[in-house]
Amino acid sequence: MENLVVIDLGSNSVRMTISEIDEAGNHKTVTEEKRYVRLSENMGTEQTLQPAAIERTLAALADFKTIYDKLDDANIVAVATAAVRQATNQKYFLKQVKDKFDLDFDVISGATEARYDYVGVVHTLPIINGLLVDTGGGSSELILVQNRQMKHVVSIPLGSVTLSQAYLESDKVQADSLFAAMTFVNNVFNDVWWLREAANLPVIGLGGANRTLAKINRRTKNFLNFEDVHGYKLNATDVYNTLTQLLGLDLAERKKVPGLSKDRADIIIGGLIPVALLMRLLDSQQITFSNAGLRDGVLYDRIEQIKAAID
Repeated sequence: MENLVVIDLGSNSVRMTISEIDEAGNHKTVTEEKRYVRLSENMGTEQTLQPAAIERTLAALADFKTIYDKLDDANIVAVATAAVRQATNQKYFLKQVKDKFDLDFDVISGATEARYDYVGVVHTLPIINGLLVDTGGGSSELILVQNRQMKHVVSIPLGSVTLSQAYLESDKVQADSLFAAMTFVNNVFNDVWWLREAANLPVIGLGGANRTLAKINRRTKNFLNFEDVHGYKLNATDVYNTLTQLLGLDLAERKKVPGLSKDRADIIIGGLIPVALLMRLLDSQQITFSNAGLRDGVLYDRIEQIKAAID
C-alpha cells in the first residue's frame, strides 16, 4: 500500500491530499489539508516573494510534515505553481524549503498545471466538450476540451490575488477600479486566439474562487452540504447576480456572506471577474464546478504508472 502525498503550493493557498493506493491501482483519499498562505502577496513588479508570505508558507509546510511523517511508504509529490514560478527569488525560497523539510518542489509550467487540471476533471466528471477554467491566486489556466480530448491550453497571468492587488480596493470596490480590471482581463482573453472555438460551450470551473461561487449559491439555496460542489451547475444569470451582489458590499459585509470564507473576502471579486467575463464573451449559459484539479491529476498519473507496471 502506497501513501501518495500530493502538496500543491499555489499563490493563495497550499493544499495537501493523501491517498492510499493499493497494488492494483485502487485508491482512497484519507486526508485533505488546506492553509491560506497568500504566497503571492505584495510581490510587486519585482516579482519577489515577501518574508511574511514565506514564513506563513513554511509554517504551513511544517504542519503538513507532522502529518505525512507518520505515514509508512509515503511517496511525496510537491508541485509549485504561479507564485513560485514567477518569483525572482525562487531559488532562495526553494532552498529554505529543502533545508528545513528536505522537500523538493517541482515548479511546474502553466501548461503542465493545465494538463493536470484536465486529467483530474475528465477522470471525475462526464465532460464531453467544454472550457475548463482554473482561476488561481496568481494565474488562470484555460483548457478547451473536445470529445473528452485536450485540444488547446493556455496559462494567463491573472488570478484572484494578483488582479485584486493590481486593480481593486480590498474594501468597497469602486467603479473605475472595476472597469480597469475588466478591461485588462478582456484584453488578455482577446489575445487567446483559439478562445472563440469555445463559444456556447459549457464552462467547467476549478480553483478556490470558482468553487466559492458555487458554495455561496448552495448556501443561498439551503443545500445541506454546501461545500460539496463537484458536479454542481449554475446558469449564467446566477453567476452575474452573485458578482453583482458582492460588488454592492464592503469588506466587512462580504466576510458575513454565507459560503464565503473570511480569508477570501478581500480577493473574491477579483477571483470572479475572469469567469463572469468569460461566460459573457463566449455566450456560455452554464457552469459546472469541479472539486478535482491539479492534485487529482497527479494522483491519476500515478495510478496509470502503477497499472502500467502491472501490465
